[in-house]
Amino acid sequence: MDRERAVASVAASGPAHAPESCTALDPRAAYAAIRARDARFDGRLFVAVRTTRIYCRPICPAKTPAFERCTFHASAAAAERAGYRPCLRCRPELAPGLARVDALSRLAQRAVRRIEDGASELPALARALGVSERHVRRAVASELGVAPAELIRTRRLLLAKQLLTDTRMPVTSVAFASGFESVRRFNAAFRERYRLAPSVLRKSAKGAPSEANDAIALDLPYRAPLAWDALLAFLAPRAIRGVEHVSEGRYSRTVAIGDARGWLRVAPSQRANALRAELSPSLAPVLLPVVARLRALFDLAADPARITPQLAGDAALAKRVAENPGLRVPGAFDGFELLARAILGQQVSVAAATTFAARLADRFGEALETPHAELSRLTPTAARIAGARVDSIAGIGLTRARAETLRAAARACADGALDLAPGADPERVREALLALPGIGPWTADYVLMRAVAWPDAFPHGDLGLRKALRIDDARAVLERSEAWRPWRSYAALHLWSSLA
Repeated sequence: MDRERAVASVAASGPAHAPESCTALDPRAAYAAIRARDARFDGRLFVAVRTTRIYCRPICPAKTPAFERCTFHASAAAAERAGYRPCLRCRPELAPGLARVDALSRLAQRAVRRIEDGASELPALARALGVSERHVRRAVASELGVAPAELIRTRRLLLAKQLLTDTRMPVTSVAFASGFESVRRFNAAFRERYRLAPSVLRKSAKGAPSEANDAIALDLPYRAPLAWDALLAFLAPRAIRGVEHVSEGRYSRTVAIGDARGWLRVAPSQRANALRAELSPSLAPVLLPVVARLRALFDLAADPARITPQLAGDAALAKRVAENPGLRVPGAFDGFELLARAILGQQVSVAAATTFAARLADRFGEALETPHAELSRLTPTAARIAGARVDSIAGIGLTRARAETLRAAARACADGALDLAPGADPERVREALLALPGIGPWTADYVLMRAVAWPDAFPHGDLGLRKALRIDDARAVLERSEAWRPWRSYAALHLWSSLA
């Protein structure tokens, strides 16, 4: 009964209503969840022990401390701000992140997304969000109880802790890979927060797992269940030859972020409820944004415990939800790549769009040498397409009008007028997309669904959705979708999968 009460309490309050210590969550109910080791609270609730000064995840295998010794926190950053250090057994850095539509304000949510994507300084973060530094500080502090700078530092330290524990990377490399500008600052921050030197943690690790070709291997946690096979089934026919590859339960691709070039491969991990990402050593300087992009691509922040009950209650979706537990909305590793793909896919089949995307990569993408024969090219950048002649773009088999649309979209992305990062303001993105020549509501909604990771995007004019629902009128489909808010993107995936 206490466990049911805890679940109901969190559903009603949510972490955003208790930024410092989960005071909106009944402590007794929170304690019941800790005693039950209820995985549904993992990532939303952290328990700190006053006597040991350590904080843990709800699923920690250690003996549950007495109630009077516990305090409860909504985030790892809040626990660390209160003076606690992370548990070495349950490893709070592996807890899944907040679901996309928790009670965070839109601005705070976008700020967190940017920080996860590698934002390292408040001025740059504020510019990217289009608001003042003061406004960012106020929004984040109001919703999460900590300053943006503290979130940035916590994210860096937790990544560093994971790298020290799970990889053989030298401590110096770990410092720079986790976003610190110098080893001295890294050591100082680590000692201040965790009360030990990074080298001590490395020595105490039980042994880093083996990594092929000296690759960096990291686990990416998620909230179970995860329909991995369904994710790959969606991505496989859309994989761009030379850029992406799907086979034997594994997703692979090339990567270019800033000056870094490399490759990565992702498959299920031996650790429960996690994917294993293997990355080329050349990507060490951009690990933060790579990890953030992978989490967006595979929709690892989704919370099936919240999404499934609402969709399963609808007769049109119940069977598909039961057959595909944990279905995710495939995101985008690169926003412009997804937009280009959507434009190339207008009014043609998936196979034809994939062919056009491969031709575009062959003509405008940079060649890349990798140890994997199937990975040989980088996806074309927005700047490269923006500077190309329309005739050259059309030369891959497009109409001149479609080529002009693609170049206009590339220019909007290259000059910053169009922000396609996960967590970008969906209304602004949709307005900017519809202002481009040749882009209509279907393309805009599809891009919002996948590139911007907006969970309530719904291309109601899609022929497949109308066919799955057996409704001819697009307006009637839109009305039908109201019952699925705010998870209409997931509803769309279930309906599309029913046609496969």
